[in-house]
Amino acid sequence: MGPFFAGIVADFAQHWPLYVSIPIVAALIGYGTKLVAIRMMFQPVEFIGVRPFLGWQGIVPKRAARMASIACDTMTEQLIKPAEIVARLDAGRIAKEIEKPLLAGVEDIVRGVAGHYQPGLWESLPVRVQRLVIERVQHESPRMVAAVLDLIKSDVDSVFDLKGMVVTSLVKDKRLLNRIFQEAGAKEFKFIARSGLVFGGAIGVVQMVAWMLFKFPPIMPVFGLFTGWFTDWLALRMIFYPIEPRRYFGVRWQGLFLKRRAEVAEAYGSLIAKEIITPHNVIEAILNGPLSDRVLALIQRQLDRELGSVAKPLLVFAVGSRKYQDMKLAISSQIMSRLPETMRYIEDYATDAMDIRNVLVSKMKQLSPKEFERLLRPAFEQDEWILIATGAVLGFAVGEAQVLVLEHLAA
Repeated sequence: MGPFFAGIVADFAQHWPLYVSIPIVAALIGYGTKLVAIRMMFQPVEFIGVRPFLGWQGIVPKRAARMASIACDTMTEQLIKPAEIVARLDAGRIAKEIEKPLLAGVEDIVRGVAGHYQPGLWESLPVRVQRLVIERVQHESPRMVAAVLDLIKSDVDSVFDLKGMVVTSLVKDKRLLNRIFQEAGAKEFKFIARSGLVFGGAIGVVQMVAWMLFKFPPIMPVFGLFTGWFTDWLALRMIFYPIEPRRYFGVRWQGLFLKRRAEVAEAYGSLIAKEIITPHNVIEAILNGPLSDRVLALIQRQLDRELGSVAKPLLVFAVGSRKYQDMKLAISSQIMSRLPETMRYIEDYATDAMDIRNVLVSKMKQLSPKEFERLLRPAFEQDEWILIATGAVLGFAVGEAQVLVLEHLAA
């Protein structure tokens, strides 16, 4: 052994705790930068700092509208269609389920509207006529709701914007949007953090050898920068690539997220069915969403049809054609305003009938690997370079600190 290498061995024997600390610190750099990167993806939910540049908002909540739109495109184009959701509901069963709560309010609605539009006239009508109108509306209301539902089912896209409902929900509740990505990629995020320890430690061994040989201070920050950058980049690559299984040096490998398709499908389908595409949200979107005026028009048309044979001529005669139209609109509006509360009685039935969770899970398992990748990849694609650059900067800073510590302890 030459004098140069003998000197290195002696130096290592004398200062081995310092040298051993180098790969340990490198491993911690790899791990720490991953934790920071993951946190920066989702936190804080709202911008903290001084706009526009001095501050930070999590990448996913910052891009909430785009993230939600991308997630929804996959959901609505490849997993589930509005017509498929509503088609599973039986109009007759719904009419039967809501009959009692709906009828309870019909008499109040009719009396209130009639008294409002023609004070005193309603009371002056023969009781028989009053009861005829009320009973007619009461008798036909459940059937009217069933008929309106059948009309909705025949052209659901004209009254129900599923994508708009999902995007609105996720943009409004950014924490829920975070949860979708966090729960779908829970194991991938753990892998990213843990990979930092392994990759960082391996690079740290090379860093240690370089320091032993050259004692060149710039080595430490440069290696720190490389560790932070490379381990972030490699971890992201290993999650999503290759999309199809390949062999590398005899080892079969596929992106971790793609390998967990069945498990991710279960978690994703459960969350969407429980939090977003629920019977309550679907009904709310149909009755109070941007297309609700079309539903109101369907109710008015159906109400006019149901009153047509007997009650309409009597009402037109009593209050006039113009006021009859106004009364019909008011009755339709009040029936519609009560429907969300009334529809609560069908939510258990609708949950079973629509079976959103199992539909989503089964459809997700049928996606191609490329299509499946789009469920989580958007969370990383947006400003991904910032996460990698942050890891590099943090690694560089820690490397500078390492130099100071090593030189101080070695002195």
